[in-house]
Amino acid sequence: MKREVAGKVVLITGAAGGLGAALCQRYAAAGAHIAAMDRDTTRLDVLVADLLGKGANALALPGDITDPAACQAAVESILANFGALDGLINNAGISHRSLLADTEPDVIRRVMEVNFFGATNLTQAALPHIAARQGFIVAISSVAGFAPLTGRTGYAASKHALHGFFDSLRSEVEGAGVGVTLVCPSFIRTGIGAAATDGSGAPASSPRITSGGESTPEEIAAKIFDAVRAGRQLLLPDATSRKAWWLSRLAPGLYARIMKQRVGEEFAGLV
Repeated sequence: MKREVAGKVVLITGAAGGLGAALCQRYAAAGAHIAAMDRDTTRLDVLVADLLGKGANALALPGDITDPAACQAAVESILANFGALDGLINNAGISHRSLLADTEPDVIRRVMEVNFFGATNLTQAALPHIAARQGFIVAISSVAGFAPLTGRTGYAASKHALHGFFDSLRSEVEGAGVGVTLVCPSFIRTGIGAAATDGSGAPASSPRITSGGESTPEEIAAKIFDAVRAGRQLLLPDATSRKAWWLSRLAPGLYARIMKQRVGEEFAGLV
């Protein structure tokens, strides 16, 4: 059975740009009501105005997912406006590009606060209402959620943590009809690379090196939409993520060497 989307209420975080905005557009095009949450109020208002102009039913939710009270307030606002909540896509995230030896502890804490605790904060606030509707929850992880990634210790830790949390949550809620999907893309052409910090917390100055090319946000959003609708538990949406999944399991040493050779060029001479 495929999940119906038309008329459902879907909350998407990190909605103001990149993959989040593409997800809002994809779900709106299918007839879903969109609750778009982001800290960037300017871009969020532009997105929601665009959705409304296309005839979608959309709500802007300015807020910080690292604040549990803000997450609870966002859910209450959705219920007041739409009367229900059917789905949550935990998309908001940040990254850093720095070797651990050059990384301040506060940088790792901040990455964990946004990527992991932000997702758990909102999931806890939304879960009772999603369960009542036999809805769905999505967590946007990464290849770094199941395999090592040089220069991203905090980022990889936050994504690995998502797997432990949401795989375990699935075991608790699937009997109630709630779907839980983990999405592990490789590189997407979004703003997360440009917004990454260095080890001090300042904007990273070195360019991001990718492996296997970059997907567009629209391509990944379409695949997420289809996977969630089909009730899939894990989505590896591109060739690089699928190769990484199998190689990291069948030959982890080889995977680590290849990854260091390609991505580790950012830190040449240091690793």
